Amino acid sequence: MEKINEKVLLEKGSPKTNKLEQIKTLNLSRLALKHQDLPVRLLSRLQSLERWDLSGNRLQELPKNLELPALRYLDLSDNQMEDVTTLESLSGLEELKMEDNLYITVSDNYKLMVLLPNLRIYNGKDVSTTANHLRFVYSENLRTRITALWEKSFQLPDPITAEKMSTLETKFVQTARQQVKFGPSSVSDFTKWRVESMAKEYLFSLTEPKQKPESRESTDTTENCDVSPTTKRKETASVMDTNTRLTPCKKLRTDLPASSVEDSPRKSSLRLKPQTLIQTNTNRMSPRKTGQPPSTPTRGPVRAETPRRASKVRQTKDDEAQMKQEKNSKATDLQRDADMLPKIKSCSKTQPVHLKPLHVLQCHSKRDSSEDFSTQLWACAFPSLPDSTGAGGGCRLVATCGGDSVCVIDCETGMVMKKYKVPGEEFFSLAWSTVLMSRGGGAPAQHCTILAAGGKRGLVKLIHPRNNVAYGEFRASRKSLSVLRFNHNQGNFLFTGSYDNKIVMWDIGGVDSQYNFKVVQLLVLEISATPLHICLPPTSPSSHLLTACEDGLHCYNTQLGTNNTTKRSKEMEITFPIYKKEDKDHDYHTIDGLSFLTDDIVASKNYMHGSIYLWSWSRTKAQRPDKKSKSVCAVVLAELQWANTEIPYLALNTCPGQAYIVCGDDKGRLWTYHVTNLEKNCFQTGKPIQPTKVLEWPAPVRQGLSQVEGPSINSVAMDPELHFLVALSDKNMVIVWKREESS
Repeated sequence: MEKINEKVLLEKGSPKTNKLEQIKTLNLSRLALKHQDLPVRLLSRLQSLERWDLSGNRLQELPKNLELPALRYLDLSDNQMEDVTTLESLSGLEELKMEDNLYITVSDNYKLMVLLPNLRIYNGKDVSTTANHLRFVYSENLRTRITALWEKSFQLPDPITAEKMSTLETKFVQTARQQVKFGPSSVSDFTKWRVESMAKEYLFSLTEPKQKPESRESTDTTENCDVSPTTKRKETASVMDTNTRLTPCKKLRTDLPASSVEDSPRKSSLRLKPQTLIQTNTNRMSPRKTGQPPSTPTRGPVRAETPRRASKVRQTKDDEAQMKQEKNSKATDLQRDADMLPKIKSCSKTQPVHLKPLHVLQCHSKRDSSEDFSTQLWACAFPSLPDSTGAGGGCRLVATCGGDSVCVIDCETGMVMKKYKVPGEEFFSLAWSTVLMSRGGGAPAQHCTILAAGGKRGLVKLIHPRNNVAYGEFRASRKSLSVLRFNHNQGNFLFTGSYDNKIVMWDIGGVDSQYNFKVVQLLVLEISATPLHICLPPTSPSSHLLTACEDGLHCYNTQLGTNNTTKRSKEMEITFPIYKKEDKDHDYHTIDGLSFLTDDIVASKNYMHGSIYLWSWSRTKAQRPDKKSKSVCAVVLAELQWANTEIPYLALNTCPGQAYIVCGDDKGRLWTYHVTNLEKNCFQTGKPIQPTKVLEWPAPVRQGLSQVEGPSINSVAMDPELHFLVALSDKNMVIVWKREESS
């Protein structure tokens, strides 16, 4: 039986009537419809239809030549749309929804604005300015270039015959697609599509100047999809200043061109002198906008009673009082260890460092606005090794991500060396690695340092910063990515954690001189909750994986070749003494900080605990009595006093070479711990170790305006020698601290 017939249309339409011609509103959502289920002849009778809901179906395209002259509103969200050119016949559309269509690109969004001349509202936002720019300014620029190409290289045949005109059209259109360049490379597919149709129209106008040319827009071609980031352009000449989403191309490409980037030398960076921040009301408002669609995962809630990250609850308890509290004996609650606890040998001779604030930057601002205090910054990282150029600048460069951009910053100068922007994206995580680049011609392969970044859209962007190239992307999940981590012993192995409660291990391979690459999925780990951090034991990164999740800390076996299945469940769960103090108001299972300090010692933080645990990986693992036991209590070596706060996802980090642990709090402060020697029974004393130093929020201000109160520090990173410490805030500020050399 047909899914859509006259009876169904009358039942689903309104007002209630017995004539299709009188229906004004039609709801055909969530019926598992495909485009062949929509009969054109029957639907064409809906001559009065104004609003049509087709959301939640399986449509890849609409039937061609479907004419509904009264249709003003169409909802195609949550489908599988690929070919947007099939909407061309719905020329009266004024409002269109296309959210949650995984294969719709920015180029597709722009095609719609050209194909639908009356379109004003797209995905709930007014796109009139962008649409008019595309329809007139952008098109006129292309027309000028197409005309110049014709006058320079082509002429009409003499005599004019159908065969000669067909050959001429093919050659002219092909040449125009290749040579007419305009706008950023990230919308090159749209540009080529627009050039093709305009070139045909121009040629038609030369032979039939008095006739109106037919609209012969070409359909999308996947080989022209471009995953490179966008180039920032001035607003007067840009088609990129739009809120439409960049979604993945249909299939993985290997012919990815080099992308242009933004070399923004601190255009909107904040200074520590009285000239920097504008005090706005957003300083006291929730950092992330609450108007995001429900389908977009947010970095919270942790539990039902945990507030979203976007609506953080400010600290209600006093940290100074906390320093004097919770010092009751913990000996009865602990896993004891009678042995002398190890010295951190590689760090035993280091001294505490002195750090001073150097730069405060706003390089992730929306539209370069210095008044943007809503963009949250989520992850930062230094390359683990110096730059392969040998220039020694590797330890000065840090990568940061937040909002729709990834930045590479020179910590010494505060200059933003590279900036990669993806409209519609929200980056949550990034990671550095080194892969082999083959050069061809018998030349030996060379190592190149790459950067991977991912977030809301579930895509991993692969970037080669040295050559200024975003060379590819691949889909790691249909849900948002929460964390990325490379295997430090095998740089082409990448782990991605996502909001569908999975960690996937990928082999991204190397690249050739043309940036061709191939991605292979190796392993899927089934997680019980959203993974927040991934750690690979330094001595066995190919055997085990630790993941900090919203429901605890889990260990997985990642050894390849030892298990026939590519899907694996957890090997064991590591529990902590604080779990015994849980009640209906306190759930300490969320692990929102995790990092190795040495080959064996792990630093971890339990949300709402107010302390950081240092524990032994090897001794904890050895405690597992048999493989049937899934739970083992961490062998805690020490407890570090930290802030008393109810703000989740304030991640800690470690600098093994300098024996440092750093974690920010929700007042802009950095708690630093220089751990060189763990004495026997230091944990059993029940007295948490005090921080070596708490670095106060530098409180940048702008001249004549009040200073900005301390934001939450979402993430921190240190270079291997701790020359620089970088902290990211939830108010769009990158804070760079520099080590002061002792005299």
